[in-house]
Amino acid sequence: MSEHDDSRGLAASASARAADAPLFSRAAWARILPFGAYLAFLVLGDMLERAGFERAGLRWLYPAQAATVALLLAINWRRYHELRAPLPGPAQLLAALATGALVFALWIQLDAPWMTLGSSPGYDPRGPGGIDPLLAGLRVAGAALVVPVMEELFWRSFLMRWVDSSDFEALAPARVGLKGFLVSVLLFGFEHHLWLAGIVAGAAYGLLYMRQRNLWGPVVAHALTNGLLGAWVLATGSWSFW
Repeated sequence: MSEHDDSRGLAASASARAADAPLFSRAAWARILPFGAYLAFLVLGDMLERAGFERAGLRWLYPAQAATVALLLAINWRRYHELRAPLPGPAQLLAALATGALVFALWIQLDAPWMTLGSSPGYDPRGPGGIDPLLAGLRVAGAALVVPVMEELFWRSFLMRWVDSSDFEALAPARVGLKGFLVSVLLFGFEHHLWLAGIVAGAAYGLLYMRQRNLWGPVVAHALTNGLLGAWVLATGSWSFW
């Protein structure tokens, strides 16, 4: 057999291994499963409401949803190598906080009818005696502490890089291409009732990740956005934003 035949055989063998490789690696599944569990609870809530359950009685699904996602994050924590990086320095932290505050300010303005997908009653934590502090507190905690970690791991660290490379962990955030950036931004936007606000937020968090090359930057920004939004919703009673 000639060297040319050998090289062709090696190439064919490599192609066969690539074809047999799973679509998602274990590292990918560690970031997909918490997000998938989050979506599963949304589907479950919608199904139960369609089956006749009152929305007020389904409010306790959210604490269960946040707890399930937090548990999956804890189980897979050792696989999140990007979260082992130190927190951003003062300048980067300030930029992350400024980004989070700006996204919040824009989010509550981008609610014109053409900027929304359908209608959303939101999450109303009120009971007979007014706002239930436990429900409200769990909602804010879940949105500000659990959701940012779960979504940034999925949308920015995983999907944005995976679109460009199946070995997404080896791709530096700063080297993400336009395709990966746009796919993650658009899908993140249309995941939300306020789709345009979601696109703006996805672009802001994505650019922050690419620039700082540290996932804690967008996690902090996302956490501040959700925390400010929670405080604003409770102060104004604008439940549809939840």
